[in-house]
Amino acid sequence: MVSPMCQYSCETDGLATDWHLVHLGSRASGGAGIVMAEATAVEPRGRISPNDLGIWSDDHAAALEPVTEFIADRGAISAIQLAHAGRKASTHRPSDGRGPVHGEDGWTPVGPTETPWPHDEPLETERLDVDGIAAIVDAFVDAADRAVDAGFDVVEIHSAHGYLLHEFLSPVTNTRTDAYGGSFENRTRLLREVCAGVRATIPEGMPLFVRISATDWLPDRDSWTVGDSTMLARELEPLGVDLIDVSSGSLHPDQRVPEPGPHYQVPYAERVAESGLPVGAVGKITTPEGADAIVRNGRADLAIVGREHLRNPYFTLHAAEALGHELPVPRQYTRGF
Repeated sequence: MVSPMCQYSCETDGLATDWHLVHLGSRASGGAGIVMAEATAVEPRGRISPNDLGIWSDDHAAALEPVTEFIADRGAISAIQLAHAGRKASTHRPSDGRGPVHGEDGWTPVGPTETPWPHDEPLETERLDVDGIAAIVDAFVDAADRAVDAGFDVVEIHSAHGYLLHEFLSPVTNTRTDAYGGSFENRTRLLREVCAGVRATIPEGMPLFVRISATDWLPDRDSWTVGDSTMLARELEPLGVDLIDVSSGSLHPDQRVPEPGPHYQVPYAERVAESGLPVGAVGKITTPEGADAIVRNGRADLAIVGREHLRNPYFTLHAAEALGHELPVPRQYTRGF
């Protein structure tokens, strides 16, 4: 699978552009089995940056239809990651220097509490009340419905990397004392409500993935751990979740991530797999042999490749060749293979 990777390339209010068609279509032409679109905001204030992709209206779904049609034409599976940035919203895209967007070009982020992301100049953040939480659930459900209309084959819910759903999961960022904070059951309530709502909306049999951060990488705090992730997976299976996409970190800048070597997150996927749910592994998977070994040795059910697909859109075709398999090459490119 091509990992969902933000492109920060929308020019007008989250609408897909030719960049998205070419970027995602190239990976489908390059032989990838599943091509997943980047974190796609379920409402305008859920964007990480003003240049993020969105799917909060029918116009957004229509703009993505050519993408899914092209991916299907290439014989690949199209997927979309539905997301809400929470308190990490309203930031500049990396090429513009990151940092918060203040003034009329920015907006007020929301989160489980009023505590903002710790920028040097933090943005005022709004604490979601119960009605606001219900509206977030509805936004994910409506976005999933539009994703189906746009022609996507797989829906993934983004509950990782310090964005809104992860913020509710972790006791580091969720210090609420109501039904959405405190206990493990309460902190996972929002994600469970989103999963149940999306599952009830998308067609029966359509795969539903959830991306999580298996650990916050904050060992000196009461934080989200891989044990919590395994328990969460057990809670999500009865709700109709088909696969856990296992990543890690990015909740707080104080995280302490070990020097990431090849496949450094695969052990977390193995732990989460103890839940009985299929898992995908991501992180420093850069070689055909490495991706193959992860699946062949039963360490994960899906190899999710990110940056290597940025470096080489045709990574999967080259991987098939290296591993001695034949994979259909676009007729226009056969001379190169």
